[in-house]
Amino acid sequence: MTYTINRMIPDASIDDVDARARKALADHGFGVLTEIDVKATMKKKLDVDMPAYRILGACNPKMAWQAIGIEPRVGAMLPCNVILREVEGGVEVGAIDPVASMQAIENAELHAVAGQVRDLLAKAVAPV
Repeated sequence: MTYTINRMIPDASIDDVDARARKALADHGFGVLTEIDVKATMKKKLDVDMPAYRILGACNPKMAWQAIGIEPRVGAMLPCNVILREVEGGVEVGAIDPVASMQAIENAELHAVAGQVRDLLAKAVAPV
């Protein structure tokens, strides 16, 4: 089982894909709660250069509320991270597969919610 839902956007800039990803996430009920500029962090902390790499912490409040109601400690695994990274030929978008990440929790009801979130994330990543 893969642990991310991926899409390659050829010949695109990271800023363009970032804007498109945020819109697509919002269109499917997600907000971006956190943003980590990994490239800038690695430069600052380790003085190393790398291609652009961002992590967006996306949350669908309705689904998060449902998941926390089922399994209160699931918040340790939230929000759903979406990465944007420059690769040869464009930008790759990768969203965590919540079904894969929730396998450590033995709770069928939570797994059903994770499946719904996976479907929403897949729909959000598709049009980016």
